[in-house]
Amino acid sequence: MDLFKKFYEKSAGASIAVVQRLAPSVTLDLGKLAVQVPRHREHGEMANNAPFVAAPQAGMTPAAFADEFIKEFAGDPDFAVSFAKPGFINAKLSDTALQRVVADVLREAEDFGRSDMGRGQRVNVEYVSANPTGPLHVGHCRGAVFGDALANLLAKMGFTVAREYYINDAGAQVDVLARSAYLRYREAAGESIGEIPAGLYPGDYLKPVGQALLDRHGRSLLDMPEAEWLPVVRAAAVAMMLDLIKDDLAMLGIHHEVFVSEGRLHREGGVKIAIDDLARQGLVYEGRLPPPKGQPPEDWEDREQLLFRASDFGDDIDRPLVKSDGSYTYFASDVAYARDKIARGFDQLIYVLGADHGGYVKRLQALVGALSQKRVVCDVKLTQLVKLFRGGEPVRMSKRAGEFVTLRDVVGEVGPDVVRFIMLYRKNDAPLDFDFEKVTEQSRDNPVFYVQYAHARICSVFRNAELELGESITSDSLASADLSLLIEEPMLEVIRRLSEYPRVLEQAAAAHEPHRVAFYLFELASDFHALWNAGLKSPQLRFISKRDRPVTFARLAFLSAIRYALASGLKVLGVRPVDVM
Repeated sequence: MDLFKKFYEKSAGASIAVVQRLAPSVTLDLGKLAVQVPRHREHGEMANNAPFVAAPQAGMTPAAFADEFIKEFAGDPDFAVSFAKPGFINAKLSDTALQRVVADVLREAEDFGRSDMGRGQRVNVEYVSANPTGPLHVGHCRGAVFGDALANLLAKMGFTVAREYYINDAGAQVDVLARSAYLRYREAAGESIGEIPAGLYPGDYLKPVGQALLDRHGRSLLDMPEAEWLPVVRAAAVAMMLDLIKDDLAMLGIHHEVFVSEGRLHREGGVKIAIDDLARQGLVYEGRLPPPKGQPPEDWEDREQLLFRASDFGDDIDRPLVKSDGSYTYFASDVAYARDKIARGFDQLIYVLGADHGGYVKRLQALVGALSQKRVVCDVKLTQLVKLFRGGEPVRMSKRAGEFVTLRDVVGEVGPDVVRFIMLYRKNDAPLDFDFEKVTEQSRDNPVFYVQYAHARICSVFRNAELELGESITSDSLASADLSLLIEEPMLEVIRRLSEYPRVLEQAAAAHEPHRVAFYLFELASDFHALWNAGLKSPQLRFISKRDRPVTFARLAFLSAIRYALASGLKVLGVRPVDVM
């Protein structure tokens, strides 16, 4: 049971009852009623603003309304409420309510925190979408982890989620890739290619592509003009690069369900169809854009051109669709892709982009609003840069062309759990410093270790309990534990934190902010470790007592509930809840 939701529903009912009794002609609007955690724990576990919201509507002062409101909670077994000026109701949870939290968690087990808030709404989360021109570097890593964790979170909260990768396989960059791969093909065929020409990709990762082309085509491509070999090499190189990217992502446990090709949208006429759709709605026109302030963007031209009325939908300026040479702008491809997503029936579109795409936020939101008649919600999440350090010193990338720190390098050194948790232990739009030494040290300063260690410590208690008690600890034996024996205040304090988990998940899902889950897990782990340390000093707080089996099983049930919460949250983040460390 979500106690925050229960308190909200009880508060709404109490407010309505007071108004019906004292101002029956008033139709109460509770749209602004909210439940939150008080800043100071001594004020209680939760609070609402019912006096602020309802009292003015009923023609009452907040204090007078609160007096009547509190009467509605008389004898409530879960909440003891009080008025706090100028207009809040504070609530303290009873011991029985907290004990029931443990019972609820044990019953829900791995589903603890799961919700139907999404009600099956279809959400498309597009993330990574790196150009298929080479292996993923550390800059792609943060967006990959963020997008995947967000997809996990939304799925847990009742949304139907599609994890999507947009393949940028149209345009100049894939032709550069093809020419670079063709050079490696010539090298594999025995030719001396010398120094890689400027403008081509110099990385050794293209050598296997050249060898694969030789194995498949022999020397036949050497005799073809570029117009003939270019599409052959381009298709093979893109396919191999995409396989390389999929392998890199798999190291992080990331697997996209849908891959959409930009090239396919162009070949099937999707761009023209999308622009024609906008034209039929009167959303494009021939016009001239004013010169932009500062550095002109790459798609600005001082001429009459075809423009999308983006400013009608919240963008700063209207957006060009066709270049002076008759080819489509990059934004025109975005039009076709957004139209394709909307046609597939999604209710929400989430784009996870790098910090250098800040200018895309308003234009994408305007585009989706126009194409869907404002039916589809569009959220663009930006992930800031990651700076690598080793022992406090910046990791220097080689100046020699083609060398960079890859995602594979980082995951191979510290492991996927560390990468995922650390990438999520900071808000996505804040810069992140990743120090190889700090993220692997075993201390409280390393959040991923501290959270995993809490889970492992609880597992160790269960192993020790089975040895000391001489019996197996089963889910049935825990379910039958007498939870009324959980009365020690330090343990009740941990349960208070435990009770917040469903609310944290809902708020994180609503805001599209999975870092809130990581923060919560660290706080829960900190509470548990503090309790562990208190038990070292105070025998009455220890978890196992051979002489008092009922208390031992009540406390093991309590620990099991914490373990479920830790495992649930770690699963959202895509991190393993380890049993031994």
